[in-house]
Amino acid sequence: MRDQHQIELTTEEKGMLGGDQGPAVQRAIEIVVALGTIYGAESLVPVASVQVAGVSYKNLGHAGLEFLCQWAAQGARVRVPTTLNPAGMDLHRWRTLGFPESFARQQQAVLDAYASMGIALTCTCTPYLVSSPPEFGEHVAWSESSAVSFANSVLGARTNREGGPSALAAAICGRAAAYGLHLDRHRLANYRVDVHCPLEQVSDWGALGYLVGTRVRDGIPCFHLHAPSCSASLRAEGSCLVPDPWLSTGDSLIDGLKTLGAAMAATGAVALYHIAGLTPEASVADMLASDAQRLTIGDLAPGYAALSATSGLHVDLVTIGCPHASAHEIAEIAHATAGRHLRAALWITTAEQTRERASADVETIERAGGHVITDTCMLVAPVEQLGFRVMATNSAKMAFYTPSHSGLQVCFGTLQQCIEAACSGVWSGPSPGVAPAPRSSTG
Repeated sequence: MRDQHQIELTTEEKGMLGGDQGPAVQRAIEIVVALGTIYGAESLVPVASVQVAGVSYKNLGHAGLEFLCQWAAQGARVRVPTTLNPAGMDLHRWRTLGFPESFARQQQAVLDAYASMGIALTCTCTPYLVSSPPEFGEHVAWSESSAVSFANSVLGARTNREGGPSALAAAICGRAAAYGLHLDRHRLANYRVDVHCPLEQVSDWGALGYLVGTRVRDGIPCFHLHAPSCSASLRAEGSCLVPDPWLSTGDSLIDGLKTLGAAMAATGAVALYHIAGLTPEASVADMLASDAQRLTIGDLAPGYAALSATSGLHVDLVTIGCPHASAHEIAEIAHATAGRHLRAALWITTAEQTRERASADVETIERAGGHVITDTCMLVAPVEQLGFRVMATNSAKMAFYTPSHSGLQVCFGTLQQCIEAACSGVWSGPSPGVAPAPRSSTG
């Protein structure tokens, strides 16, 4: 372990560490410096924005709430734009949706603590869809695993996967320790992944992410797509994959990329990936490390099979939006549900800003009996207390985590299969059966 005095601090940072800016800032920079010491950082870097996890009372509990209240009581205030991960309920509609009032009180206390620190109560795992995204090469401190993946991979920003306390510390002192993915030399891919099957649905990207995440673990894959895939003709423009206006609405490629990153972060610990000819850093000639291993994916069926229960199950909840749904996804769901009547609960989770932007499509979905829910995600909500038993989803991350997090059975498939399950109340997707394993090789 390096001694903390080997980390080169600026005069201002030394003052923070010495308590010149009060106990809250001192506590924050102590956390940042401690992390830097553990991971061998030589300096700290200013961060342009922060996204804080540890928001749902289901995950935090009373001890976590006390921790936040104590820090706030010390005078903690954020000094850079900061948003929150999803909370454990829709902040506006929790009564209508059946959330327990006792849980709601504790959840609101968590949000009050964050608000007292100057944090915007924008509770979403896709902050890049609702606010100005970080620029290429910009340092940020984000927590939520899929958001970290998107920031690093699609936007070319620089962030490690921060824990809730370390992200909050970065927001309070405006610094992160310069190690890991903040450094260019640690952003080389150590896996080349050749994909020979088409990626036509968002769920296809999720199935691919499941297969790759379970193999590369915390590695950095560089994908080479050899089959036609959704919006694959789009290429990098300047220093960013897509112009900023596209991020506010999404498209099938953006939705696929956030799903890919979410699945790999859930089934492995992938915080950065590259796609040849597509993501902003993949054009660098030496982005693939010389000793990189190789994988080949020729069939997505094993991914679908591993994440889904058998067909014929009665579904009582269909959930879309993990990561949070874009306006483009909400429009797709509105088109698929227009004029229909739902038999199962349909919950689409998204950011409040996205819901407002897609108000006409939201009305269509709600006329069919669905709900467009904001501020939360079924992975961090007390869904097990709401009477649901079988969930259908097109999110590989949701399908992977739900059985252990909430105890529900899960059916994983395409958006169309999920909407049909919402309308019929029965999952008619293919049985997992025995699928051939994807071809793979190492070298």
